[in-house]
Amino acid sequence: MELGLVGLGRMGGNMRERIRRAGHTVVGYAPDSESADVHSLREMVDALAAPRVVWLMVPAGEATQSVVNELGELLSPGDVVVDGGNSRWTDDARHAEELAAKSIGFVDCGVSGGVWGLENGYALMYGGEAEHVSRVQPVFDALKPPGEAGAVHAGSVGAGHFAKMVHNGIEYAMMQAFAEGWELLEAAEEVTDVREVFRSWQEGTVIRSWLLDLAVRALDDDEHLERLRGYAADSGEGRWTVEAAVDHAVPLPAITASLFARFSSRQEDSPQMKMVAALRNQFGGHAVRSSS
Repeated sequence: MELGLVGLGRMGGNMRERIRRAGHTVVGYAPDSESADVHSLREMVDALAAPRVVWLMVPAGEATQSVVNELGELLSPGDVVVDGGNSRWTDDARHAEELAAKSIGFVDCGVSGGVWGLENGYALMYGGEAEHVSRVQPVFDALKPPGEAGAVHAGSVGAGHFAKMVHNGIEYAMMQAFAEGWELLEAAEEVTDVREVFRSWQEGTVIRSWLLDLAVRALDDDEHLERLRGYAADSGEGRWTVEAAVDHAVPLPAITASLFARFSSRQEDSPQMKMVAALRNQFGGHAVRSSS
């Protein structure tokens, strides 16, 4: 099938390549990008045969709203827009309503996989009407990891981004647990090789995981994380998860604590946040701050 893809950053560029490897045609656009296939949204839309599917991988908020607004003027009835960025789930209903007024479908899709997704595949959580999801299904199949798992039609519009938000909240708590354990091991005089302790956990333990593998990878690069400053940003989804928990009266003590630990990293150089920063860099290519 043909797909228009808006946004060719760390995720979008690799997603374009994976979809092409599956035999589909992708017309990619990003402003001021040398890797773009076309030079404007209009040119991208004109290059696609109707009915069209256009996938967005742009920053949440005003940037996504701007692209949705422009596509609403360029697309035709029967076309479908997929928001694959990290938009807040509450924005999805508005985007779906705005596009539905012009008979354009809307699907929201949470995407996880970071810089490793090109080779390993991307975990996908999508929400929307079955009719619109089915139109995008060949792209979902191209992006997901091999096997039965890795993709889910999570529910109605907003369900995909809500599921991805909760996923990221869990990710916050898991990274925080690894970071706290690493700092305690580093502080104990009796433990002389923290990196190898982490490595020993990769087989036969209940905490073995991809995050643990990435922690070992980060320690192989910088055994005591001395080149990193203990600063870790938050993308917003951790905050949204905690806010949703309050709205639904669901207790999230671990996730909430991990979010506030991120805030503490901005007040002083936190050893735990060195590990969190290293993990975010490993799985998502997120920027890190040098200790110097």
